[in-house]
Amino acid sequence: MEAGCEGSSPQTLGERTMGEEGERVKPFTPEKAKEIIMSLQQPAIFCNMVFDWPSRHWTAKHLSKVLEGKQIRFRMGLRTTGTVPQFETECSYVDATLEEFLAWNCDQTRLSGPFKKYDHSKFWAYADYKYFVTLFEDKTDVFQEVMWSDFGFPGRNGQESTLWIGSLGAHTPCHLDSYGCNLVFQVQGRKRWHLFPPEDTPFLYPTRIPYEESSVFSKINVVNPDLKRFPQFQKARRHMVTLSPGQVLFVPRHWWHYVESLDPVTVSINSWIELEEDHLARVEEAVTRMLVCTLKTAEDPHHPRTWLNPTEVEETSHEVNSCYLNSAVCAFFDHCERAKEVEMQAPRANGEEPGVQEHMEVEQARDPSSAVGAGKQEAASPFGPDLVPVTPASEERGGALEGDSQECTSRNGEHCAELPCARRQQASKGARAEAGQSAPRYPGAPSRVFVSTDDLLDCLVNPQVTRMVAQLLIQGKSL
Repeated sequence: MEAGCEGSSPQTLGERTMGEEGERVKPFTPEKAKEIIMSLQQPAIFCNMVFDWPSRHWTAKHLSKVLEGKQIRFRMGLRTTGTVPQFETECSYVDATLEEFLAWNCDQTRLSGPFKKYDHSKFWAYADYKYFVTLFEDKTDVFQEVMWSDFGFPGRNGQESTLWIGSLGAHTPCHLDSYGCNLVFQVQGRKRWHLFPPEDTPFLYPTRIPYEESSVFSKINVVNPDLKRFPQFQKARRHMVTLSPGQVLFVPRHWWHYVESLDPVTVSINSWIELEEDHLARVEEAVTRMLVCTLKTAEDPHHPRTWLNPTEVEETSHEVNSCYLNSAVCAFFDHCERAKEVEMQAPRANGEEPGVQEHMEVEQARDPSSAVGAGKQEAASPFGPDLVPVTPASEERGGALEGDSQECTSRNGEHCAELPCARRQQASKGARAEAGQSAPRYPGAPSRVFVSTDDLLDCLVNPQVTRMVAQLLIQGKSL
């Protein structure tokens, strides 16, 4: 049992979460929960926050009845122990109902239907990144059963959420999300999260192939790393946690994560929370998209699926990508103007108005990995029995794993057994919509707001950039 979390003994639960009149109360108000989320610099588990959510009953069996035979796409992966990551471009895909998934998952050897080619003992299945707005488009009342408003985000519910249903061994490759932070509600079964801080990015050997907007993948299989090929991974600080039903995991901005299902059936719900830093990140992602697509389509225009993640279903033409880049730039300037208007309402100490350059510096200074933010966190720690930090694994470096589960102890000494991420895409699609709507208007933006191919090339082939690229290229080939 986990002290302080759903699943606690009645006596412990009563002592901690019962009000004066006997009603069960939550440990954090929405305002306090949001304050924690917006200031916390490390992953943490929220306990006792979702006991009254109707979606806590969303087992795969329950959802199979709600969806009434609707087909969804499952990603099929091999249960291998190799050192190479199993990227989504390497997987097969099956369209099936949840009933068919559950029957296959029971290992019915004479099973017919969409899973008949996949031996249950050799494959796992993952219905991942299923957006509520698409999945439940004819049952919108279901949206209200997910109440992110309890975490300080009024009006946010299933409409801004994603559903994940997997079998034992199903996993996502290690990656970081370019946009936002992440709240993950575990509904059924357990999942193990392997997390690494943003400052360890060089040790994770990042790659943009396979390409997916807002996702930076690692070249490493973090559960079975090839340390001869990737020796720097030994310096990475692995944090591990086993997320159990009724718990909500907070993943801060730019934390790397590899997630694996530990039980026969797992169900999770997540939502990506937008952050101020996303405005500049969208421009960075637009530049990346344009560069990757240009080079890869020139290399092999007839087989984009070899490098383009299956979740990327939009056009990748140069014209489309150029429009997207300009929309992102326009949206950034709009944000700068709105921020300037707010600041002008409060007189500045030095009487100067903030420019775009200053605004960019402010956004970068807000990065969760900054030392200033970490100092603030230590000054007033929110941790306790209902908010458990995800600490480094007993073997802190990334190259080794010890044991099958991790444990966390809260600062008051209580023990929590088992406590050792549209998709990224959802946030990016919302960003595209916002950028598209705001593209025609950018008051006060420089006259050079239109970004041409030459503008982009001037930046990409800047001597400072090419020098860094050359150094990285040589370093990569010398491994």
